[in-house]
Amino acid sequence: MGMLEKAEPQPLQILGNPMRCEICDHDRFYQREGMINTAGMTFLELDWLNRSATCVICSRCGYVHWFLPTR
Repeated sequence: MGMLEKAEPQPLQILGNPMRCEICDHDRFYQREGMINTAGMTFLELDWLNRSATCVICSRCGYVHWFLPTR
């Protein structure tokens, strides 16, 4: 896991509600940014133009929850 091991997993709140893992119901997460790759941008070798999303990773089972930026 590399970079995820450097930080301690944290409890999170989404819209004022405590975050729970959809798979194992755990309440501690690592957080990082992830790229939302699209086939068109990859074909044109412009992956760096893709948008990013916030990813929270369950510290128990590793399931990744993706959150798109709000407008």
